[in-house]
Amino acid sequence: MELGWTIVYVKSVEAAVRFYRRAFGLELRFIVETKDYAELETGSTALAFASNRFAAVHMPAPIRESDPDEPAPGFTISFRSDDVAADYERAIEAGATPLSPPSEQPWGQTTACVRDPDGVMIEIASPLVVGA
Repeated sequence: MELGWTIVYVKSVEAAVRFYRRAFGLELRFIVETKDYAELETGSTALAFASNRFAAVHMPAPIRESDPDEPAPGFTISFRSDDVAADYERAIEAGATPLSPPSEQPWGQTTACVRDPDGVMIEIASPLVVGA
């Protein structure tokens, strides 16, 4: 089995795509004509966005909508970065809310955290060296 994509439900798919393209340099894979679903290239998987309206119609159970004024949803989007400090600043300039500035972790990674405009938590982290 292989992870194909992760879908984040948002108020505006177009706004989410604009933010992630500016903040992280991701390329658009496609966006559907109704603007209710889009995918961004992230390597072997895709980061997808679907509108809350899409979820209300097509999901078998209700979702808790992301809200920047509420606690972050129970997941984190993590991006590997060769320059955590620069990518953290770029994300903030694109509209992210800073949570924790870059810092070295006891396991050797440098990490930083922000929230996107929908309130989703994002970790920016240097590559993890296992067994070093």
